[in-house]
Amino acid sequence: MKASGMDLSQLLKTEAVKVLTAASSKKRLLHEIGELASAAHGLDVSRVVEALTAREALGPTGVGQGVALPHARLDGLDSVVGVFVMLDKPINYEAVDQQPVDLAFALFAPEDAGVEHLKALALVSRTLRDASICAKLRANKDSATLFNILSEAQPVKAA
Repeated sequence: MKASGMDLSQLLKTEAVKVLTAASSKKRLLHEIGELASAAHGLDVSRVVEALTAREALGPTGVGQGVALPHARLDGLDSVVGVFVMLDKPINYEAVDQQPVDLAFALFAPEDAGVEHLKALALVSRTLRDASICAKLRANKDSATLFNILSEAQPVKAA
């Protein structure tokens, strides 16, 4: 067991991982994430899209190096859940480094999830800051393989 007590396999299911061929804009991507969150976790698409859009209005969640971490709190959830999408064509996401985004890991937390939400966000952020993990993800177009890479990922611990 890892020290943090949480790993990505607790946040993701195989059906919550998808390769997108048609997301041509950030708005479209957020909608696709909503659809995936609905299919995998039973969340309401429009509520998910609204919550993500509201969060993006506070400041874009594109963290750099082609990675975005959109996230939102939703009532009715009882644990933190995630979806992961890889875009076959990177899109403009207003990221901090102005690089287009092709990897997006979205997290949804219960309204009252304090530290769990932050732990999950930190874990995803650490994992996707690991260049070797991102390179492995980008080398695969199969959602089951992507799920395995993410669920087995052991990011280098920040000192």
